[in-house]
Amino acid sequence: MNRVDGKIAIVSGGARGIGGESARRLAEHGAQVIVADLLEAEGEANVAAIRDAGGEAQFVRLDVTDAQSWEAAVAAARSAYGGVDILVNNAGVYIPKPILETTQEDFAKLVSVNLEGVFLGTKICAPEMMRRAESNPAGSAIVNISSAAGLVGSRNAPIYSMTKGGVRLLTKSTALEFARRGIRCNSVHPGLIDTPMGGMVLNARGEEGNNAVRAAVANAHPLGRIGEPTDIAAGVVFLASDDAAFITGAELAVDGGVTAA
Repeated sequence: MNRVDGKIAIVSGGARGIGGESARRLAEHGAQVIVADLLEAEGEANVAAIRDAGGEAQFVRLDVTDAQSWEAAVAAARSAYGGVDILVNNAGVYIPKPILETTQEDFAKLVSVNLEGVFLGTKICAPEMMRRAESNPAGSAIVNISSAAGLVGSRNAPIYSMTKGGVRLLTKSTALEFARRGIRCNSVHPGLIDTPMGGMVLNARGEEGNNAVRAAVANAHPLGRIGEPTDIAAGVVFLASDDAAFITGAELAVDGGVTAA
C-alpha cells in the first residue's frame, strides 16, 4: 500500500521542475494533487500528464504572494477532493546578484516569493490540514523546498541564500507550533538540479550550454553529477508520507554531498 494513498496535496510551483516532478510522483503514489502555479499552460500540461498516467490532478492558478490566491487554492482542493493533507511549498525565485548589485526591488521579490509565499501557504492551509489530521493518526504534512544555499552561504546569490535559510528556520518553528495539532513540517535542501532554475545557476557561473562548465559543476559534487528533479521528488514523497510520521522539524539535504564538506 502506498503511504500517500487517498491524501490530497497542493504543490506550489507545480507546473515544472522540482514542483512538477513532485506533483507527478505524489499522484503516482496515490495522492490527489492540486498543481498550483502562475504558469498556466505548463501547469495544465503537467495535469494532463498525471491524468494520462492514471493519476488524479487539477490545475489552479496560484500567486504565492497573494493570500486570496492561496484561499482559492484551498477552496479548490476542498471542492474537488475534500481538503488538504499535504502542502509542498516549492515555488521560488532565484536572483544571482552580489549584495552590492542587489536592488531593493530584487530583495523584496526574493523575500516575497521565497519566504512570504511559504508563510502564506502554511498559514492558509493549516486549518484545513488540522481538520483532516483529526481522522489520520499520522497527521498532515508540510514539505518546504529550501536549498543547499539555505544550509551554507552563497557567494553568487547571498540574498537568495538568506531567504532559503529563513525557510529552514521557519520549517523548524512551524514543526514546533503544530506538533500537537496534527501537522508535521520538514524541509528539503536541493543542490544543483537540472531544472530551469538550475540553468540560471549555471549561467551565473558561466554559459549554461557550455559542456565544460557543466562538467566542472558536476565534478564539484562528491557524487559526481548534477541532480535530477526525480532525486528531490523522492524525498518529498517520503516526507509527505505516513512512513515519515515521526519526523518533524528535520532538514533533508539532497545535494550530491556538497554540504558534507
